[in-house]
Amino acid sequence: IGVLGSGDFARSLAIRLVCSGFKVVVGSRNPKRKAGLFPSAAEVTFQAEAVKKTDVIFVAVFREHYSTLCDLADVLVGKILVDVSNNTEINHHKESNAEYLASLFPACTVVKGFNVVSAWTLQSGARDGNKQVLICSNNQEAKRTVAEIAQVMGFTPVDMGCMSAACEIENIPLRLLPAWKIPIFLALGLFLCFFTYNLIRQVIHPYIREQKNKLYKIPIEVVNTTLPCVAYVMLSLVYLPGVLAACSQLYYGTKYRRFPDWLDQWLQHRKQIGLLSFFCAALHAVYSLCLPMRRSHRYQLIETAVKQAVEKKMNIWVEEEVWRMEIYISVGIIALGLLSLLAITSLPSIANSLNWREFSFIQSTLGFIALVISTLHTLTYGWSRAFDENQYKFYLPPTYTLTLLVPCTVILAKVIFSLPCIQQRLLRIRRGWEKGRYVKFVLPSATGEYSSGETSSNV
Repeated sequence: IGVLGSGDFARSLAIRLVCSGFKVVVGSRNPKRKAGLFPSAAEVTFQAEAVKKTDVIFVAVFREHYSTLCDLADVLVGKILVDVSNNTEINHHKESNAEYLASLFPACTVVKGFNVVSAWTLQSGARDGNKQVLICSNNQEAKRTVAEIAQVMGFTPVDMGCMSAACEIENIPLRLLPAWKIPIFLALGLFLCFFTYNLIRQVIHPYIREQKNKLYKIPIEVVNTTLPCVAYVMLSLVYLPGVLAACSQLYYGTKYRRFPDWLDQWLQHRKQIGLLSFFCAALHAVYSLCLPMRRSHRYQLIETAVKQAVEKKMNIWVEEEVWRMEIYISVGIIALGLLSLLAITSLPSIANSLNWREFSFIQSTLGFIALVISTLHTLTYGWSRAFDENQYKFYLPPTYTLTLLVPCTVILAKVIFSLPCIQQRLLRIRRGWEKGRYVKFVLPSATGEYSSGETSSNV
């Protein structure tokens, strides 16, 4: 195997090829100076010599340096060139790097591949990084050759089609969390809304009504009140699009009608929304553990103890509050444990080890149970305080009462869908049954002649 180039990627590629049992010839413009960078088993020589000795050549140079290889055009005739380059910007050029390389060397067969694999992954092996190698070319035999090389190196080749797919493949490493933008903006929007709402209730209200400075609550207490709200609502938003999709199928009586684009996008982002929900819930747990560590909390404990001593209160035990907090914390721990299980099974390495029924049971059934338990966690936190007029600051209801709207709607809808009459109808629709569809049939008459008719599938 030939490697043209002496950069970090070329060196990592040569190391991986040598470890995979290939004989590697590295072509460099300064072989004596670059020889020490490559493994001793690899031969480092001039580019022309490397090209002559190999049939498959990895071109590990930047696009702007392709023109320096034009002097090798004669010896490159009939060779397979593997373009591993990437751009600095998405769609930086009108044509992909691989197509540009193919235009410079029309007598060669160009294959796009290995550009989505980092130099670190090549050095450490496929076990520590993404195992997929995206490959495209107009020549099937060349693609098969490069795919076999990738398999021997421990990677999984993925055929992306002809050379026109090279532009899309080159854009993949440049995209920054393409599937996470909408969920992240959604989480940030919810966080800002709930944070502002809690800031008004916990900081601005005491300052206006009682002239008390509660600004110290912003970094920990206000944030900790906001995080569970975001986590709880985000978790319900994972299962709300499924409810809307089921309502659409029941209304139209078919599964073949396309969902609106916004609902389709929502369904595709449920995994990311669920992981962000778990992230906020985990932060809430950490913040809650840190609440007693605050200096303000210690001052409040001392102040409360002194006040009780002055008033000579010997027993301040409130049975109802004790039980409420015990149940509240216990249910919260269970909910966080279920969310952790959902997050772990969302990882590709774990999900690939599960069959469809196992994955569906964890993500659907246990996920819904996690939503129900999170609802119990919220209700035990509120307890009877929702009916206390002192909790309505500026006539604004407590934050947790607002968060109950969407989750309770989802839970109620799930309960309705579980009714046998609705469940059976929804199951039939998802198996292909359609409302109002007519089926033609042919029946023999009494005289032996055949007559045709129509009947509705509703019958």
